Amino acid sequence: MRRALEAARRGWGATHPNPMVGALIVENGRVMAEGSHAQDGGPHAERLALLALGHRPREGATLYVTLEPCSTAGRTGACTEAIIASGIKHVVVGAEDPNPAHAGHGYEVLRAAGIEVTSGVLERECADLNLIFKNWIVTGAPLIAAKAAITLDGRIACRSGDSQWITGEAARADVMRWRRLFPAIAVGAGTVMADNPRLTARIAGQEEWCPWRFVFDGLLRTVADRAMPKVYTDEFHERTIVVTTPHGGMGYVRKLKEMGVQVWTLPSATQRVSMAEFRKRCALEKITGVYFEGGAQLVSQILQDRQLDYLFIYQAPMILADDRAKPIMNGLRSEKLANAIRLTDVRHDFFGDDTLTRGRVSYPAQMFIDETTFSLG
Repeated sequence: MRRALEAARRGWGATHPNPMVGALIVENGRVMAEGSHAQDGGPHAERLALLALGHRPREGATLYVTLEPCSTAGRTGACTEAIIASGIKHVVVGAEDPNPAHAGHGYEVLRAAGIEVTSGVLERECADLNLIFKNWIVTGAPLIAAKAAITLDGRIACRSGDSQWITGEAARADVMRWRRLFPAIAVGAGTVMADNPRLTARIAGQEEWCPWRFVFDGLLRTVADRAMPKVYTDEFHERTIVVTTPHGGMGYVRKLKEMGVQVWTLPSATQRVSMAEFRKRCALEKITGVYFEGGAQLVSQILQDRQLDYLFIYQAPMILADDRAKPIMNGLRSEKLANAIRLTDVRHDFFGDDTLTRGRVSYPAQMFIDETTFSLG
């Protein structure tokens, strides 16, 4: 199953809105064929593995697959039908199909055809591979995730704003890997003006990849300067979307559109972009996941609005011990631990001396906003 997971990861970031799936066929204890789902609309991993085998599976052959085989025809035909037709009598599965309408049905179809099904092998790892797909298929909405690099005392920058670099090269390389997975990356206007980021995935040995790039700018401050940010002028500028409000000014909107940059003007009574409206628009455009990289004001706003689904925290073994250094988040009034936001299904990874903690965001029944804090986002 670990080898099937490796095969599934070949589709890393390329299969949206479909899941990543890996499959392999074992005969007499040897892996004889592999398949992985490569892109939306393409053949599924199970069918590719059967095709790669090149002959009818021998007696005793076993199919390993990271996700429950689909049992509906769709565009490529039900994989359960192909498995039954192949003559394979044993299927080992990692994770159940997260689609509530299909979950478990593939198992039922295979077992009804006399096929032995073993499920739940490396289930946690197989399910984690498709955290974006699971959220999309269950809720019909994008997975809104945020990432930050912090010190041991929870700071993202010195009081001067100096923040490069808190974490080491290995942790920053992992950020690029997650950038490649998510269909979109998002930052606030402050980050664009301070850092002028490129917001692409740059992984050694691979071609530079540009996802959809969102810039949250409720007043279109990033368009006021003559020196335009990279994301508005580089070779990927047509994949940049500025998210703003009706308070930003139509002149700036026209300027961006003339440059080839897209603009989403979302309804808002204030100068802040409504995260709920943003989520709705992403769902309409079939953007299944957005990876927010800051700044702190924007991420705090998402948290205050209860719109953050998933969190990635890279922590370096350093301490600033300065109450004027920039905190990772603010804006809440958590007077009791019962009011704390927690992570569930938590996972940890290590990159040299740095640690990644990630998991789903779980909100308390009562969450109080600090009314003295106001952020434009």
